[in-house]
Amino acid sequence: MRIGFYAPLKPPDHPAPSGDRRIARLFMDAMRGMGHDVDLLSTLRSYNRDGNPEREAETAALAAAEVARLSTLWQQTPALKPDLLFTYHVYHKAADYIGPALKQQFGLPYAIAEASHSPARRTGIWAAGYAQALQALTMADALLAITNHDLPGLAACTDPTKISLFPPFLDPAPFLEAAARRTAHRERLTSLFGLPADRPWLLAVGMMRAGDKQASFERLAETLLLARDADWHAILVGGGPELARIEAAFAPLRGRVTMTGQLEADALAALYAACDLYVWPAVNEAYGMALLEAQAAGLPVLSVDTRGVPDIVRHLQTGWLTADDAPATLAVALQQALADTPRRRVMAEAALQRVQRELSLTAAQHRLDRLFRHLGLPA
Repeated sequence: MRIGFYAPLKPPDHPAPSGDRRIARLFMDAMRGMGHDVDLLSTLRSYNRDGNPEREAETAALAAAEVARLSTLWQQTPALKPDLLFTYHVYHKAADYIGPALKQQFGLPYAIAEASHSPARRTGIWAAGYAQALQALTMADALLAITNHDLPGLAACTDPTKISLFPPFLDPAPFLEAAARRTAHRERLTSLFGLPADRPWLLAVGMMRAGDKQASFERLAETLLLARDADWHAILVGGGPELARIEAAFAPLRGRVTMTGQLEADALAALYAACDLYVWPAVNEAYGMALLEAQAAGLPVLSVDTRGVPDIVRHLQTGWLTADDAPATLAVALQQALADTPRRRVMAEAALQRVQRELSLTAAQHRLDRLFRHLGLPA
């Protein structure tokens, strides 16, 4: 089967690190691993951060040109016309102008993964983007909600029978390999970064940019200050324009915090496996791929019961989720988690098993196969 893939928020082939791009590539890899031909239809980015009407109109015009290009191509070479249109991540700030037009013109099945609906944006600066996103949601033959948090909004705007839960996933193989070498990785990283081998290692990973990521790091700094009497050493991974501000937030903890900068995927997998607890305040976090990566490497998580995080972390099974992201709340939970080493070990194994069983690339391929069959497409 030939699948036409599009990601309006961020083109998946761009080299800049991004969790969103990574998930888009994972969807493409999953479908290719099933034997399907996956074509990236366009690299047009529709993201309109500020709701600028001129930007939205420009996107609509550029998308119309892309639709005309693809239409001509498919008419001239019918073998290149896909059997399915598949768009990843649609919402009012990143509407899909391409998928609906091609579906209407060619009558192709159309699916959207990570779809969300925000009726509060029906009016105001994002009204045009909201209207186009809503059109895409209502025209789609299948909507894949990544988290339970998105289900009610989608059900309020379209036929609920088109909606299914499709949890985040990854290829667990490199994380499993890292977990099997935990002791060796811990010894090497102790030497590489000058880490204290006799203390529990806390880990946090994220882009150091303004907004929710910076807020999460700053809340983590406040949490660690409140829990400074406990025995721990924190490791922060990431880089970005707000690095200096985040360093300043952790300055009172100098000597107990190591900042590694950005790490390549294999080095990061080794660090996940070598640490003792992943800690992340998850300010306005959609769900958090780093939370999934940590558990894939056998690292239990301490985070917050917000938005899609409970879809990734099972409270008291693969980690701890606090009721809110207040540093005082997180600090109490952190001290309790550090005091219960046997419980962390049980959670580590449970996290490994759950990722392999429910949140792996293979599990995603089984879900995609059911989707394609439901749409009457060839297996």
